[in-house]
Amino acid sequence: MADQTKIQDPHVEDDGEGVDGEAPVRARRLPGKKLVLFIALPMLLIGLAGAGVYFSGLADSLIGAEENEGELLTEEEEEGPSVYYEIPDMLVNLNSSGRKTGYLKISVSVEVGSKADAEKIEAVLPRIVDSFQVYLRELRVEDLSGSAGLQRLREELLMRVSNAAAPIAVRDILFREMLIQ
Repeated sequence: MADQTKIQDPHVEDDGEGVDGEAPVRARRLPGKKLVLFIALPMLLIGLAGAGVYFSGLADSLIGAEENEGELLTEEEEEGPSVYYEIPDMLVNLNSSGRKTGYLKISVSVEVGSKADAEKIEAVLPRIVDSFQVYLRELRVEDLSGSAGLQRLREELLMRVSNAAAPIAVRDILFREMLIQ
């Protein structure tokens, strides 16, 4: 008999034997390169796209973060006018590596939400002044140069006054006078 080829219907189960008692034909698996190309690479691209959307802020509108920001703004508006408490003027010598000593004279005001908070600030004023003095004495003249230096100084002083007056919400630090000599 001539070579007989058996065409099998895909809907019929294979009994495990091949044509004329030969070994069955196994389904071919995807080679490694095709697996990476068609499965792993698209999953990686989808993950990177998702991370890009999340970190760019586009995902905030999808999850409702804009509503929360609106609520925070209305809370700030309801708090009312600010009260400013003036910290006494401070004169400190700056950290210097040379022979010439530099000095900093600074006057700041603390912005709080109410007069009651201003009275609480007055109660912890020695702690605030001490914290300021310790920090300011370690500064160099180079640390205070430019607007970036002043912004860092503002952030540091705000952090220190907030820590010293812990339950009180300090809104901002305002410079009244600053003299570097």
